Amino acid sequence: MKKFSLLLLCIFALAGCNQQNKKATPVAIEKNALLNKVFDAYYEERLSYFPLEATAIGDNRFNDQMPVDIADSYRVKLKSFYKNYLDQVKPFNRDSLNTEDVLSYDMFKREMEMQLEGLTFQDNLMPVNQFWSMPLTFALLGSGSGNQPFKTVKDYDDFLKRIDGFVAYTDTIIYNMKRGMELGITPPKILMERVLPQLKAMEVKDVKQSVFYGPITAMPAAIVVAGSQRLTTAYTTAIKEKVIPSYMKLYAFIKNEYIPKCRNSDGIMAIPNGAAYYNYLAKFWTTTKLTPDQIYAIGEKEVARLHNEMEKVKEEVGYKGDLKSFFHYLHTDPKFMPFKQDSDVINGYKAIIAKEEPQLKKLFTVFPKTKFEIRQTESFREASASAEYNQGAADGSRPGIFYVPVIDAAKSNIVGMEDLFLHEAIPGHHYQMSIQQESVNLPKFRRFGWYGAYGEGWALYSESLGKELGLYTDPYQYFGCLSEEMHRAIRLVVDVGLHTKNMTREKAIQYSLNNEAESEADIIAEIERYMAIPGQALGYKIGQMKIIEIRKRAEQMLGNKFNIAAFHDEVLKDGCLPLDVFENKMNVWIKAMD
Repeated sequence: MKKFSLLLLCIFALAGCNQQNKKATPVAIEKNALLNKVFDAYYEERLSYFPLEATAIGDNRFNDQMPVDIADSYRVKLKSFYKNYLDQVKPFNRDSLNTEDVLSYDMFKREMEMQLEGLTFQDNLMPVNQFWSMPLTFALLGSGSGNQPFKTVKDYDDFLKRIDGFVAYTDTIIYNMKRGMELGITPPKILMERVLPQLKAMEVKDVKQSVFYGPITAMPAAIVVAGSQRLTTAYTTAIKEKVIPSYMKLYAFIKNEYIPKCRNSDGIMAIPNGAAYYNYLAKFWTTTKLTPDQIYAIGEKEVARLHNEMEKVKEEVGYKGDLKSFFHYLHTDPKFMPFKQDSDVINGYKAIIAKEEPQLKKLFTVFPKTKFEIRQTESFREASASAEYNQGAADGSRPGIFYVPVIDAAKSNIVGMEDLFLHEAIPGHHYQMSIQQESVNLPKFRRFGWYGAYGEGWALYSESLGKELGLYTDPYQYFGCLSEEMHRAIRLVVDVGLHTKNMTREKAIQYSLNNEAESEADIIAEIERYMAIPGQALGYKIGQMKIIEIRKRAEQMLGNKFNIAAFHDEVLKDGCLPLDVFENKMNVWIKAMD
């Protein structure tokens, strides 16, 4: 997934539960109701602590708020918040709860514990990197193309207040970075060098060229008629006197003071308590008890397996040469770039839907109600964007959108298009996210929660369904599937290698170049992503392998009773789950089906 919102990626990382099928007694029903009141209260209060999350799910009550959540004082409040709700659920007798609430209870309790553990690390002293940070998020919000609405006069005034909050946020970023310099808690120097052009791009001589002027340019007619001069003046002043100066102040600090003090090492183990922090991150992102060493070993084994599968496809198409030259061939031969204009690329993805449609009804019986669209990525951001899925609104007011950047149609490569669509669109992120948020009976903390190991694991598993969905009839398209799976397997090796085994950036890049078909530029960007957000990339492959493992177990145990559609419906119906919780749930289902 490219975007369910980066803000939401960090919300939930949980552990296992042991589900029991029990009849609900009157006392149990009362306890279940009380427990769900705790869940509801938690989620409501959470939105006030994280107003950008509220904006992301279409709750506009906090659209004018911009708390400095990296401040130590704010983190003290968060610690109290999580501890309060942990204390509230502890008195409940787990054995008296019904099956669904046992699932929620175990998830919630572990979530509070994980969040409290996370607050013991000083990651707020490294608040900026090239992959995600508030300066990047705020620019997307302010452009009018993100989650921040610009439909009414109040919407415009709300964001003006958030601009004031961003000024304070930027000052805290610099303050925290200075503290990090003193304590030796800094990111790799090369990553901060990547941040400089991102910040510099916010400096414009003509305010109308600022990305933050976008909402004024695209102001709805109703507001223009009502009188737009006040807002135009207010935004012009805010951009000139607050937004640009904040970005340039941060730019000057990072360039002149911060980069000279940043570390030359590549892995997080180099900072104080770095090894313990990475162990936590591995647990957080994979939602398992796998150790970094175990994850590394799994990665090496998968790289070897996929390397053999790639060799088979190379032989099938009759290519003479080694695998590395085959990678180059796929990137450069004109026959893999058949498109003439932008619409050809978009239509190529639409044709995939037509191929899938007859088979989807065999693999699923529950389908999303949320509408789905394919759109070309907007020109202002397509140069740096990847193909991505933006989830639809829970109330149906916004469709799920698969965005495709088309910088040059004639250079758009057809290899891997089917695989990409399966992952980002149908039945990958669109099915999983839509079905989850349409499940109104789930507590909101589950209905709108996200666990990368499950969510991205499902999307990667969806890639493996290509042949069952009538795709991958072209061996080159199947090779695209293997390439993307290899990409995720390599992550297990290089992420753990960088952060626990003294693997350098250069060795990680070379390892990737030796084993996958990505371009060198893309590989460098990926390796630097892993350096910036340790552990985040581990969940994809671990999640996919867990779903495949459980499917094989179900097929073996159920034999003729196994129904693939029923399996998929069960996988999706409870929304994102930590993998340990998910596995226990599926084991109960398999036993019930036997």
